[in-house]
Amino acid sequence: MSGPQDATVVDSLIAAARDAMAQAYAPYSRFSVGAAILGDSGRIHAGANVENAAYPQGQCAEASAIGAMILAGDRGIRAIVVMGGQTGDGRLCTPCGGCRQRLREFARPDTPIHVCGPEGLRQTFRLEELLPHSFGPDNLDF
Repeated sequence: MSGPQDATVVDSLIAAARDAMAQAYAPYSRFSVGAAILGDSGRIHAGANVENAAYPQGQCAEASAIGAMILAGDRGIRAIVVMGGQTGDGRLCTPCGGCRQRLREFARPDTPIHVCGPEGLRQTFRLEELLPHSFGPDNLDF
């Protein structure tokens, strides 16, 4: 697999996030989200949001994808696609604050975050744009 901005790679990530979004468990919000991570190995790891009747116990798609990545043995994120919303609504489903911090644990500041709707790519950010002046593992190097 090529680099994290390569069109073929991004298309593969979008397809995986779309498949994951279709499997989301969102009976309360009815807002399904899928995520797909390109790990350091070049493998793709996908996840979906999983809601719970005790609302704080739900899990975001990004957290699910990170868990799948760790289970598969990858420890770094080269790129991620996050997909949510309705076709054509144009709104951005960016990672929540907690997921931005989770991504920071495994991604570099320049890691691309491709924000998509079901129809495809809407906008691309770098992690440092969504989480400026972040706290990460390098802050603990004392």
